[in-house]
Amino acid sequence: MSIKQIIILFLLAFPAFLVNAQDEGYGVFVPIAKYIEEGDAEKLSAWFSDNMEISVVYGSGNSSKKQATQILRSFFERNKPSSFTIEHKASRANMKYALGKLVAGGEKFDVTIFVSIKDGDYKIRQLKIEKEL
Repeated sequence: MSIKQIIILFLLAFPAFLVNAQDEGYGVFVPIAKYIEEGDAEKLSAWFSDNMEISVVYGSGNSSKKQATQILRSFFERNKPSSFTIEHKASRANMKYALGKLVAGGEKFDVTIFVSIKDGDYKIRQLKIEKEL
């Protein structure tokens, strides 16, 4: 194999390597997105940190896992989700975040999810649901 062929193979394979490296760890958002779209606060709460920041429409604050579940359950009861899509994912240090669009109760919402990893497990540290402007 010539050097030219090796370089061409490397250049063809390198973008695929970058895509796989960028997707690493973002699979955590697959079940989270599913439970948001289903409006299932109970299943979503399995991903909650013991203490987290939750902001739903106009109220926000630090909450226990149990309080955050109740807040989200109440939101989903008033705003039945019909669709949820994640539009952007990124990371910094030991934290990953996703930005998504939720359609619920006939309205549109911007959703921000921050997860951190501790002892090999991802947990939601912050969840924000705001009316789309």
